[in-house]
Amino acid sequence: MTERLYYDNAYLTEFDAQVIACRPNGEYFDVLLDRSAFYPTSGGQPFDTGMLGGACVVDVNVTDGDVWHTVTQPLQVGERVHGAIDWERRFDHMQQHAGDHMIAGALHRMLGGVTIGLHISSDVSTIDVAMPDGATRISNEMLRRIELDVNEHIQRDVPVRCWFPSDEELQVLPLRKKPTVSEHVRIVAIGDDEMVACGGTHPSTAGQIGLVKIISVTPARGKMRVAFLAGKRALMDYCQCHAAAHAAAELVSSNVENLTASIEMLKEKLHAAEYELVRYKKEQLLSQAQRMIDEAEILADGTKLIACFVDADGMLLRDLVSRLIEQPGVIALMGAANGDQAIYVFGRSADVAANMGALLRDSARPLGGKGGGRPDFAQGGGCRQILEAACGMLREG
Repeated sequence: MTERLYYDNAYLTEFDAQVIACRPNGEYFDVLLDRSAFYPTSGGQPFDTGMLGGACVVDVNVTDGDVWHTVTQPLQVGERVHGAIDWERRFDHMQQHAGDHMIAGALHRMLGGVTIGLHISSDVSTIDVAMPDGATRISNEMLRRIELDVNEHIQRDVPVRCWFPSDEELQVLPLRKKPTVSEHVRIVAIGDDEMVACGGTHPSTAGQIGLVKIISVTPARGKMRVAFLAGKRALMDYCQCHAAAHAAAELVSSNVENLTASIEMLKEKLHAAEYELVRYKKEQLLSQAQRMIDEAEILADGTKLIACFVDADGMLLRDLVSRLIEQPGVIALMGAANGDQAIYVFGRSADVAANMGALLRDSARPLGGKGGGRPDFAQGGGCRQILEAACGMLREG
């Protein structure tokens, strides 16, 4: 069984150890040491990286108490090697894990939530919480209270203690939840109101976390998932948001305090401008209806055929066709294209016998499109070739 040095000192970044075993693992090698400061993936906390001798450590796992280090080159069994931990990665994980404990503790104290899982990724950390009433969300006000509680504990720099209690002591400790193991139970306590079994690495005081920011609370598999940033991650997020907010404020000639109001005002102006643009486009397009009728193709039976693509959405397309077929003797086959695809509205005057629903359906289906409707009015969509196919059917009679 590997002696795990990080249990005694999470700040230990260099150590010497003896190689007990080395075995191939694909393009890498798995190395077992008699002692190690490398943290193996467990409890939602990722493994440490660093160096063993001249080999890079790319993964660390534990099996039956043995810590196996996946490295980039083989190490000789029996040799003494020097290990060096990637401290920036280790300390980041220490901050995230301690932040997890503090959020979980606050959720338990204030709402009775029980944390059932932690995941520390390379960007965001999450915890899944089972709430007493099955809730999967909390109010923004409660979220702020929890976040404030956590950061107040951080600012007071409450102590973080990690130890292996005796069986007798373990029985009387006020743990947040029951340990998942029965032997070698390690306890982590943060201040006076957070205590739980945990084998992870943590800072010695809460102040070293620096800052915790909860970024979202969402439902996840029937539980409540809390996503958060701690330590340097939270600081970098603040810096990014600060820069973005000030840049946005400058763009709208405002200050950060009035940014929301300024954006709301811009949204109202944009909505009004979009409405005017739609109205103008409609007026312009509908004003061309008579010209389209005057320039229409005359079919063998004397019906006027208007078939073309226009710049319009579905609603405007329907309005245009409705305007065109107000006059007698008109068939209007109109499309609005977006690349190779288009939407279609086919219509005919009341005195024309052609079936628009059948025409659109029969011209669209062979080309992979869809469409149909009433004898006098139909809608559909598909490739641009549908329009010419429909015109061909009408010309053939």
